[in-house]
Amino acid sequence: MSTVLITGANRGLGLEFARQYAAAGWRVHAGCRHPERADALRAVAGEVRLHRLDVADHAQIDALADDLAGEPLDVLVSNAGVYGDTPERGLGRLDYDAWAHAFRVNTMAAARLAERFADTLARAPRPVFAALTSLMGSMADNGSGGAYLYRSSKAALNAVLKSLSIDLRPRGIRVLILHPGWVKTDMGGPGALITPQESVVGLRRLIDAGDDELSGRFLNYDGAELPW
Repeated sequence: MSTVLITGANRGLGLEFARQYAAAGWRVHAGCRHPERADALRAVAGEVRLHRLDVADHAQIDALADDLAGEPLDVLVSNAGVYGDTPERGLGRLDYDAWAHAFRVNTMAAARLAERFADTLARAPRPVFAALTSLMGSMADNGSGGAYLYRSSKAALNAVLKSLSIDLRPRGIRVLILHPGWVKTDMGGPGALITPQESVVGLRRLIDAGDDELSGRFLNYDGAELPW
């Protein structure tokens, strides 16, 4: 049985990843900050194990890595993230504490997950470290400005993931840098273009492809390459 770890699995894309992988017969380790409140996640049919995981807390990442050290991990989906920007936090009113938190969740957490789970991933036959980033982290695509917290933390995440794709390649771990599209989630809002189901079907297709050439490239959920 293949095994996946998903962060931020209690809602949105993380919840949809849990549903689809569980339906496909995978063992799902689902991380979220408050498992006791994750009713939708608890209702997912299949082999789903919930874990308390706030990715801003490195001690919780370390504890989960120790807990799962005894079994191979085929896929890790680093999905948990925060937006951070609000109309009250525009230029001239930037909240630097919130900015630091956005970096800790959106950027540093992925690096910590990779550090702590690399050994576990490396024991699987075709391991994948997949991280959900955003086209809003693209320098070339930024034509509207603003969103300082989110844009910068996702641009930094892209840089981290590119380095991980090089440093983990000798261990056979592919690193996928994935934009999920504009999705109808709490973050994306009701005016977004695609559903979580559509997004995750495309993202899973890339994760499951087994294509070494995808590692380290900035990809849309439909496989199109995106500008840095």
